[in-house]
Amino acid sequence: MSALSGVLDPELHRSIVDLGMVGEVSVEGGRVVVPIKLTVAGCPLKAEIQRRVTSAVSALPDVQGVHVTMDVMSDEERRELRQGIAGGPERPSPFTDDDSPTRVIAVASGKGGVGKSSVTANLAVALAARGDTVGLLDADVYGYSIPRMMGIDRAPVVVDDLMLPVESHGVRLMSIGFLTEDDSPVIWRGPMLHKALTSFVTEVWWDEPDWLLVDLPPGTGDVSLSISTLMPRAQMVIVTTPQLTAHRVARRAAAMAERVNLEVLGVIENMSWFVAPDTGARYEVFSGGGGEQLAAELGIPLLGRIPLESDVARAGDQGLPVIAARPGSPAAQALEGIAERLVAVAAQRAR
Repeated sequence: MSALSGVLDPELHRSIVDLGMVGEVSVEGGRVVVPIKLTVAGCPLKAEIQRRVTSAVSALPDVQGVHVTMDVMSDEERRELRQGIAGGPERPSPFTDDDSPTRVIAVASGKGGVGKSSVTANLAVALAARGDTVGLLDADVYGYSIPRMMGIDRAPVVVDDLMLPVESHGVRLMSIGFLTEDDSPVIWRGPMLHKALTSFVTEVWWDEPDWLLVDLPPGTGDVSLSISTLMPRAQMVIVTTPQLTAHRVARRAAAMAERVNLEVLGVIENMSWFVAPDTGARYEVFSGGGGEQLAAELGIPLLGRIPLESDVARAGDQGLPVIAARPGSPAAQALEGIAERLVAVAAQRAR
């Protein structure tokens, strides 16, 4: 049991012993039988749990064989588990408390097509690679793309009405895309949108990560207002492209943040230049210096500039962010640098 206490559930990140998932272990000579009670039938990670249990017990002296049996928790056991990790069913937003250790970063853009979601996904992976715990909330309900970019096509596990984020590349994820059929449109009015976002904040067990990145939809509509209510301590990062037209539209996102009292930490300029693969010549495809000009106007730092690379889109389409797919590429290096700058700026603002 001491060895099993070190085995963590891959979704809850808690000891399987503390969670009540281990039944009565039997030992006969060198053969050990470990009964495991899964939170739900058809748990998608039961093979990983079995592997972790087998590895932990096999390492003990004189153990010659390990047999792991799988059963399912009763409704009462699930209620006790939920109560233990998240409290009762009426759970307020965990991100309104000033004592919360989570730094919420909303990633916004004034218009679509600037690569905001791709930047958000890669920043989340970069922060997780530093050893931080990271959550990513896909708040772009109408145009969700995070599930595909992060390579996830399964629904989250639900334990007694508490949703567990789906994990990929070390990042805990939640998106309306996990709950709808592929390519199904979401046709909702504002109140339904607010209700869904409230559920993603209060009915998902985020477990107080170091960072929660929120991928906002383009523009300045209902979702931004809902996030400012559910996460009043959130700070914002604005993604734009070099064109002055994009800069002017992104300026509206900054004005919206000011109206709802969200602090803007910095600007990220995407698709800043293109390097021809045959000649190595650098081209400013979208000239204008919009990112630098926007940062100067707002009096905030330009966190970095990301080159235009086909590998970024190709990797995202394959469910593998470019930071994980091609860590040595110029775009990946730029994104890693932006993540480090974001950490430094956020720490400076906190002081």
